[in-house]
Amino acid sequence: MLIQEGQQPLAIRLAGFTQHPPDHLLDQVVVVVDQDLGEIEGVIKVAFAYEVQGREHGQTALPPVLGASERIEHVAWLVVEVAADHVVTAEVDQIPAPGGANIPITAAAAPITYDHATHRITDNTPKALGSERAAHWLRRDLVAWNPPRDPATLSYRLYWAPDGGMTVQDDVVVGGAWFPMQWRASGLPADVRLDHPHLSSYAALALPAAAQREARELLTGQVAVAAFDAAGALVDATGVQIPGVLDDLYGSAANRTLGVSWQRGKPRIAVWAPTAKDVRLLVQPAGTSQEQRLDMARDRDGVWHVDGGRHWRGATYRFEVTVYAPSTLRVETNLVTDPYSVALTTDSARSVVADLDDPALKPADWDRLAKPTPRRPQDIHVYELHVRDFSIGDQTVPAAHRGTFLAFTNAASDGMAHLRALAQAGVSHLHLLPAFDFATVPERRADQQSPACDLRAFPPDSEQQQECIAPVRPTDGFNWGYDPWHYTTPEGSYAVDPDGAGRTREFRSMVAGINGSGLHVVMDVVYNHTTASGQNAKSVLDRIVPGYYHRLTLTGQQETSTCCANTASEHRMMEKLMIDSLVTWARAYKVDGFRFDLMGHHSKANMLNVRQALEQLTLSRDGVDGKRIYLYGEGWNFGEVANDARFVQATQANMAGTGIGTFTDRLRDAVRGGGPFDANPRVQGFGSGLYTDPNGDAVNGTPEQQRARLLLYQDQIKVGLAGNLRDFTFVDRTGATVRGDEVDYNGQPAGYAAEPADTVTYIDAHDNETLFDNLQYKLPQGTSMAERVRMNTLALATTTFAQGVGFWHAGTDLLRSKSLDRNSFDSGDWFNRVDWSKQDSTWGSGLPPRTDNESKWPYARPLLADPALEPTPADIAAAAERAAELLRIQASSPLFRLRTAADIHRRVAFPIGGPDQTPGVIVMTLDDSTGRDLDPRWERIVVIFNASPDPTTQTVPGQAGRAFSLHPVQANGGDPVVREAHSVDGTFTVPARTVPVFVS
Repeated sequence: MLIQEGQQPLAIRLAGFTQHPPDHLLDQVVVVVDQDLGEIEGVIKVAFAYEVQGREHGQTALPPVLGASERIEHVAWLVVEVAADHVVTAEVDQIPAPGGANIPITAAAAPITYDHATHRITDNTPKALGSERAAHWLRRDLVAWNPPRDPATLSYRLYWAPDGGMTVQDDVVVGGAWFPMQWRASGLPADVRLDHPHLSSYAALALPAAAQREARELLTGQVAVAAFDAAGALVDATGVQIPGVLDDLYGSAANRTLGVSWQRGKPRIAVWAPTAKDVRLLVQPAGTSQEQRLDMARDRDGVWHVDGGRHWRGATYRFEVTVYAPSTLRVETNLVTDPYSVALTTDSARSVVADLDDPALKPADWDRLAKPTPRRPQDIHVYELHVRDFSIGDQTVPAAHRGTFLAFTNAASDGMAHLRALAQAGVSHLHLLPAFDFATVPERRADQQSPACDLRAFPPDSEQQQECIAPVRPTDGFNWGYDPWHYTTPEGSYAVDPDGAGRTREFRSMVAGINGSGLHVVMDVVYNHTTASGQNAKSVLDRIVPGYYHRLTLTGQQETSTCCANTASEHRMMEKLMIDSLVTWARAYKVDGFRFDLMGHHSKANMLNVRQALEQLTLSRDGVDGKRIYLYGEGWNFGEVANDARFVQATQANMAGTGIGTFTDRLRDAVRGGGPFDANPRVQGFGSGLYTDPNGDAVNGTPEQQRARLLLYQDQIKVGLAGNLRDFTFVDRTGATVRGDEVDYNGQPAGYAAEPADTVTYIDAHDNETLFDNLQYKLPQGTSMAERVRMNTLALATTTFAQGVGFWHAGTDLLRSKSLDRNSFDSGDWFNRVDWSKQDSTWGSGLPPRTDNESKWPYARPLLADPALEPTPADIAAAAERAAELLRIQASSPLFRLRTAADIHRRVAFPIGGPDQTPGVIVMTLDDSTGRDLDPRWERIVVIFNASPDPTTQTVPGQAGRAFSLHPVQANGGDPVVREAHSVDGTFTVPARTVPVFVS
């Protein structure tokens, strides 16, 4: 007999159904069937719908049935073998198509019985309890849960098994002792709902005093909750998430010093492991051949510690942690490094007992290091650089130093000469992509593989380059490094000697070299995730305190919206780790700023606590002025925390007024056109020819549509030039006077900042295609290279002349290309190289790697094959000169670097707006004629961005009668085209694709 969908109604309730797909489709599922199956034998196929009642269910791997009713949430096919009085589950190798033929199955050993009277099918095999953790122990006296029925009709128990192993068998929880719990009709207290908004609708279950007294002991084993109906039958059972109660019971450990600390030359090693049954230290002093195994003492706050002798300096160590692991449902004994490691052996095998105050780890004059002149946030201009990219291909760097921290100590190299030139022009901060210990690169140079072919010999549009690189990508020397392993140790692959604390000296030498070039140092930090979790060999945090440091779904699965194992900095000790790490980098390494990867996955409170901690650092006590450290990050809003689901996030709008910057994508997208994830990369923008120089691709729409979108882009750019302030007013494309937050950006306000320090304005970064590659895609293919250089300069001018913090990607001033690679995080040195000598264009390095780029190969092939699109050394030199001129202009007047929103309102204007403004042209004025005199040289500045391929003449209101001249940098510079710009009585004539700056 074959039962098709719609013929036989089924009502299904899930109890702990969390695996997708499950090993057996009937695992922990109770099915009520209207037809008596007792008379049916053979193989049947049933289409069934299942609804997860009141709980997060995630995504199923089972395909939906075509034509399923809209009221059915999830539909899957179940194949079972039916015997006379029981049903046997089976594991299917394929999912039947709707109405398709039966599929042979092999019955599993475990029977499922069928009750003729109730038509209920039940699985009587023991089911492990705890792989799903849908209950949340939030405080010592309180558990939150969303039971499958009206909570008032149920009774509850908290189960505990010291060594794990609890199961559900025949509707009974087996293997654990229990305490009764009481449902609270009033729900969770208001302060709990505030701390855990994603659980605010959950039922509140109160623990008895006896359970509270035993809580510390209970938390060292497996914990579960169960609900029973009025007849005492088990309704549901689930595991328990415990971060809330750990913070409640052990939060005082946030005041402890963890890791290695020193007193009178002797070390103390401490680790927070409140759920551990036992922790031992395995230490191997320098010069010895065997580890010593020492018991650690447990303190009331969950910290375990041991004191060592002077001979431990330079010793290696690990922790042996015996702890219940929910990921395996049993007690594990883990050998794990110290999450507070400040030094490591090669490939992070062991932690090292190091003293960062040891003179042997300091380069000459480290304690008297002269820092560049401090900058206010509004004066900052950032240059983003990858440590390996900087020198791996620089032949002017000694071979042993290439790709390492020490390359920054070679003052005579091409790379260092370029950094000094940028600093002299106006760049203030060098942003280094992750330089902490990350997991994806072998640290010994000898272990790093290289492509086994001559990559330069292949055609510019060939697939051969990426095919040759692909086999060695996992083991070559390159990765961006966004896969943290140990947050507070320098990355070993960037060290000449990766073994031990010598990395510290090399990192400090790098900082000194960069400071000596006139630049401050920014570290790119990634506290939002770790490279691994659970029992993975590269998991550190989760093998010490399982289930605490990482953010989990409502049912206890690892959240991975950031790409990897998301951390939970809303938990007190994860925030402590983050803050302690940052303070160490600032104090011990003299880092001047931090850029936070996916900062929106941290809370606003978290970021404010970070800043408060850093501001406590003083020159007299710590050698660092913490108040001068600038913080910024990616304030994107997505994932499980989106829209403040779990806390008030550190997102763009939420961080307004804090002085912690967020990258603004508004001006970026308006200048470039479209967005970074467009399927068609030919979408044009203000800086790439939209409407004024169409590329002919239908994706851009009709001329009327292009004009309308271009004028909207111009409004967005004006908001960006004014610091992205939400309350900045100007006349928009319709002729209306609007605020920045009234200008649309993909359904969001374009303006969101309260002060200029709130935003970091950029055109390109390590993510997505470089600016030059974007222009290659978007400009008409016949555009000359000289004109492409001009558009590159124009695009950079929008970030350089915008109020707030400016930001350039390394090499963007050199027409840097990644051969159209949109995600070069693991593309090797070939696609990521940059030539500081300005001789070698990196364009035409082959089709970019297939994984992230194949869908765009049809657009890329004809461009990469076109020899006219390869810049010459002269083109690269011209781009670099024009970019440096922009920096010098920006540095020449404080009007480009206004301190407050009030100053921007008073002094920045866009006097030409409305529907009749010239498409492709933006006029900005900076006025020093009112208020405090900021600029002793000039009273008014007029900047005209002409992105069109034609000259333009603009009569600027309010400027008649004033004499303007071209800015001295441009008047005396190397661009003959900009020198054609001139003004007469308030009317300004500007060449095509040019940004002249007029001063009066």
